[in-house]
Amino acid sequence: MDHIISKLLIYGSLPEDSILAQMGDICRQARERTQSKDELIARCYRQVKRILVVATDYGFDTNLWHNYLTFVLITDENPFSLTCEKEGARDGSVNYFAKNDFRAFQELFRYDFEWLETELGIDCFSHILHYRAIGKPELMYNKNVSEKVRALSSALAEAADEDAFFNCVTGFYRDFGVGMFGLNKAFRIFPDGKGDVRFQAINNMERVMLDDLIGYEIQKKKLVDNTRAFVEGRKANNCLLFGDSGTGKSTSIKAIVNEFYPQGLRMIEIYKHQFQDLSNVIARIKNRNYKFIIYMDDLSFEEFEIEYKFLKAVIEGGVETKPENVLIYATSNRRHLIRETWHDRDDVEMDAGMHRSDTMEEKLSLVHRFGVTISFSKPGQQEYFHIVSELAKRAGIDMPEDELRREANKWELSHGGLSGRTAAQFITYLSGMQE
Repeated sequence: MDHIISKLLIYGSLPEDSILAQMGDICRQARERTQSKDELIARCYRQVKRILVVATDYGFDTNLWHNYLTFVLITDENPFSLTCEKEGARDGSVNYFAKNDFRAFQELFRYDFEWLETELGIDCFSHILHYRAIGKPELMYNKNVSEKVRALSSALAEAADEDAFFNCVTGFYRDFGVGMFGLNKAFRIFPDGKGDVRFQAINNMERVMLDDLIGYEIQKKKLVDNTRAFVEGRKANNCLLFGDSGTGKSTSIKAIVNEFYPQGLRMIEIYKHQFQDLSNVIARIKNRNYKFIIYMDDLSFEEFEIEYKFLKAVIEGGVETKPENVLIYATSNRRHLIRETWHDRDDVEMDAGMHRSDTMEEKLSLVHRFGVTISFSKPGQQEYFHIVSELAKRAGIDMPEDELRREANKWELSHGGLSGRTAAQFITYLSGMQE
């Protein structure tokens, strides 16, 4: 196996601790007998365990070795794969090197572990080549990712030659992309310790859709129209969703990402203390073939906080313009985001009979940088009962309407008042009582 791996050029920058690199070294050590059998068996078991962990995380099945190799191919961000993602495979000298690598991957797909198992007296590889997963598909980490990987894995295993292999892989890059952005829909950022940021996929994002949010049809339409224009490459605005808590602002944005994920929409959640990293984030995503929403939840600033200045510069007004594949969506319980005080009026001036304050203008200017502002207000009594009634039907709760209204009214009086969140919590309570 180590001889095959050494042929890789474009895909050859494997970390030393990667499963493939470790398996290559294990095979070399076993062939040359430069490491004890017990140590090699332990190393084999560690790599098989790692393959099982990846298979569990992504819901792989049948041939876990093929699934793993496919996963390596679709997550390797190199100049060739990134170009294919953005422009598709084109004629060029790089294709010669890519096909050379794909010939090597075909050899890895067909690799016979029997000699290694015989040498070490183990049979673990035979089992991962004919694996049967347990568990329910809906409990997978990401069913969509699992289906994509397994489908490509089967196609690559049946590819007649490197040309067929090349077409399968580059077709996947063109249709779905490469790397973590191709497989996942939402991310958080963390410092990498070198002055830049690293992305981490959000694995358990709520699977809510817009139809799950009862009411607020006008608000949802404004959000959908703006987002659809964005993913279709037309002009679109940054969005601010403001209003009372529990009215569905955050839920609406999660639903938007779920709705438009198949069209290439991705979300990056950023917290207020990370605003100074916004420029680094945008630099990392501006040339990718996806549309990114930078999501800021519960956005507000106290009078002593100055992070909003970073946000203002990124949204509009900085030297470097915001890329066309990036929008900012934020939610807030405040209409004006930044707390205002009477001290903000200390610099009020009179100009032709008009009062003007530079401090107040600076604070209000942040809101004006959001081209679309959508208000989510608390529902009235009848709207609240409508939400409760619809959610009860969807949950299969069989209760007379009068009793449902009466219990819903008692619930909201002691659980935060009228809101969609209160209604959902009430239905969750009733569902739990019926189980």
